[in-house]
Amino acid sequence: MAFEITGKLVEKYETQSVSEKFKKREFVVEYRDNPNSSFTEFLKFQLTQDRCNLIDNYQIGQDVRVAFNLRGRRWEKDGAVSYFSNLEAWKIESASVQSGSPAPSGSLPDVSTSGSADVTNDLPF
Repeated sequence: MAFEITGKLVEKYETQSVSEKFKKREFVVEYRDNPNSSFTEFLKFQLTQDRCNLIDNYQIGQDVRVAFNLRGRRWEKDGAVSYFSNLEAWKIESASVQSGSPAPSGSLPDVSTSGSADVTNDLPF
């Protein structure tokens, strides 16, 4: 399942080679759920493999929009079981890009200005 969040970039780390076949890069976004709240969340995201360079074009303090997947894993070592979660980013863009963006595909036509309420329903059910 994909999620999206907008916040301020506050930290970006260097790429780490975890193994010969796996590399990752982490970055932190400051997020405020409610703009009127004084409580701030600091969320650490992870980029992997060929996506590690996605954060290169963004500066600390810049507002960014991050699309990510929530990942959870079970890990067992020496009989002890642990669980961990990752916020795996797959797309980053400037938060200021939003203005002037086209309407999402699949949206209904604006019948308020057409003078007609003749909207066809092409749903497959």
